[in-house]
Amino acid sequence: MLSQHPGHSVTDLRGRTAIVTGSGRGIGRAIAVRLARRGAGVVVNYAHDEAAALQTVKDINAAGSEAIAVRADVSDPSALESMFEQCAAVFGRPDIVVANAGVEIIDQPISEVTEEQYDLLFAVNAKGAFFTLQKAARHIRDHGRILYIGSSTTCRSFPGVGLYGSSKMSARYTVEVLAQEVGDRGITVNSVLPTTIEGAGVFTEVPDDHPMRAAARAGRPLEGRFGTVEDVADAVEYFVGPLASWVSGQHLLISGGAQQ
Repeated sequence: MLSQHPGHSVTDLRGRTAIVTGSGRGIGRAIAVRLARRGAGVVVNYAHDEAAALQTVKDINAAGSEAIAVRADVSDPSALESMFEQCAAVFGRPDIVVANAGVEIIDQPISEVTEEQYDLLFAVNAKGAFFTLQKAARHIRDHGRILYIGSSTTCRSFPGVGLYGSSKMSARYTVEVLAQEVGDRGITVNSVLPTTIEGAGVFTEVPDDHPMRAAARAGRPLEGRFGTVEDVADAVEYFVGPLASWVSGQHLLISGGAQQ
């Protein structure tokens, strides 16, 4: 049986730099540490939780790579610009940018969504992702890799995620357009669309006996389990590595065989 996460990889990121937004915890932390294990220096971005970001830096240092923690609210383009400038000052221009930062509200009918909830999700998930991708296009080195961590809710509609899925949809389209605009520089732009992930999002706070957990597991043909943050990091490693050098403008659903 093949190991799920083999110790050896064709991905060699030594001498390269990655920016991962929202990498203080969850999926972002797993991605940042994975890229570090492949040799990249990493800018760990956070908005509020400095302690979590510093822990990610510590994990990266333990993996043998360098990292800095940079506070920047992705919904503020000027803060994003400052983050890219700090990256350049320490590591040089980035080779990899992963737009991961996001907020999530599920199990909320559209009829009950508040204006405050709408403003929050679209500020981070739509505006924040758009300007992260824009700054990436401006600052990344030629032949770089730009990734957006989206959501499986953009693949299929179902009740309770109308606001969340809508806020994640705009950046999915941006990925397709940006891939065409920067392709002549050898830059690829893709998205990873995770489904329910253990250790990330609201399902980290849902009790084990909650019906939502059972329903989510039942819909996963592959092993009947939730995805893990390492499953998402696997997909990111593929996209930033040499095996995906001819793949751009695409969306990879990480769902264990489910359609959403």
